[in-house]
Amino acid sequence: MPAVNLARLGEESVQTWGEYVSLAFEGREWTNVEQQRAANRFAHALRRLGVDVGDRVVVLLPNCPEVLQAYAGILKAGGVIVPVVFLLRPDEVRHILADCEAKTVVTASAFLDKIEGFTGPVVLVGESADGGWEALIAGEPAAFSTVDRRDDDLAVILYTAGTTGRPKGVALSHGNLAANARATAELYELDRTAWALMVLPLSHSYGLTVMNAGNILGTKGVLMRWFNPEGVLETIQRYRVESMSGVPTMFVYLLNHPEAARYDTSSMRLWGSGAAPLPLEIVEPFERTFGGRILEGYGLTEASPVVSAHRLSGVRKLGSVGQALPGVVVAILDDDDRALPAGELGEVCVRGPNVMQGYYRMPDETARTLRAGWLHTGDVGRLDEDGYLFIVERKKDLIIRGGFNVYPREVEEVLYAHPAVAEAAVVGTADPVMGEEVVAFVALKPGAGADPDTLIAFCQARLARYKCPREVRVVDTLPKSPIGKILRKELRSRV
Repeated sequence: MPAVNLARLGEESVQTWGEYVSLAFEGREWTNVEQQRAANRFAHALRRLGVDVGDRVVVLLPNCPEVLQAYAGILKAGGVIVPVVFLLRPDEVRHILADCEAKTVVTASAFLDKIEGFTGPVVLVGESADGGWEALIAGEPAAFSTVDRRDDDLAVILYTAGTTGRPKGVALSHGNLAANARATAELYELDRTAWALMVLPLSHSYGLTVMNAGNILGTKGVLMRWFNPEGVLETIQRYRVESMSGVPTMFVYLLNHPEAARYDTSSMRLWGSGAAPLPLEIVEPFERTFGGRILEGYGLTEASPVVSAHRLSGVRKLGSVGQALPGVVVAILDDDDRALPAGELGEVCVRGPNVMQGYYRMPDETARTLRAGWLHTGDVGRLDEDGYLFIVERKKDLIIRGGFNVYPREVEEVLYAHPAVAEAAVVGTADPVMGEEVVAFVALKPGAGADPDTLIAFCQARLARYKCPREVRVVDTLPKSPIGKILRKELRSRV
């Protein structure tokens, strides 16, 4: 296959599908041609700002059309995109700016405090004055000659929060992201003219692949600035949306929304779930309430990010994250990096063209994660005889109580089965006798009541005693990452 420049995916989309409405956002619609022209103008503006081939450009914004246009413009100019979640703390953002040696920042005036001390050019979206996006691109030509890039040239640095320390940059090439987008596109079975709902942050690797795959498939999306349950339901009803990719927390919020029954979601066919384990207890009531099928997949930023998924027309195995994408190999390895047979638990390892180049300027960390041709994910899982992958737990989340392994997800599934529980997370805490003890945090459904003793007794009736929480803490909400993943690391710090 010839070299793929991600910037050309959008250009090829126009050649393949012609001009069509590809994006809707807060009452305005954009065609794919309009998006390309805006990206071309921004590429010219970047040149004027001194951005050269290989320079890093930070984009620090919530979802909006300008994010998509900026990404495409940066790639056209031969630059490297550094997407940053706008919810990060100022010290985290400043670390990223310094670590990637950013040449330019695209942000909004509301986030200027987070880039304090940055001395390069700053482009402000939502501003028409000097230094603002509108003024910057207004006079630029609508055509741009895209810079050629090789498959192994750096395209994106995505900073991911590690288990300890500061965010580390995952270096993804044009070839990595293009391979993942093409493999993901191969699984698409819906009508390309039907609307999809884009609610995941475009600053996340999941959002990047949805964008790239959308160019390949010629699909169209309704973009939301950020997730809120009522907005999701209103948008599905208004646009007759057929698909949405999200994280389990979003589906829990939708299911527990008190006004959910008021909205018509009968158009929905596919809810894609990823980034965190899907509580199986919510699948049946969710599908009964909203229609469509929830299909769980698995990925990580280091794999660009999708590793496995279910097909809409294929067999769904609840609890599984589907089969490996085309061109991707998944193996379960033991502690000596030997492959284990079907059914046995070990570390989930990945090989394929989607695997990252490494951690940006972190050779030791890269060497620990990329070994013997495999990406070591740090996840514990198993493969069945049909090649379906089951994720059991993160290695670091495993609790060893009195010599017995306790997998938090197993305990969480039982807690989710309690009618009063909306969300649950289980962590280990040091214990002088047992080594570790099991502690559960739960948030209750609106208007529901359940005390810790009741929840412990509920677990004891359904689990072996050594797996049951010694302590249950009822909280208003569970801490979450910007994409909505429950942060066990923060909960561990509380105990």
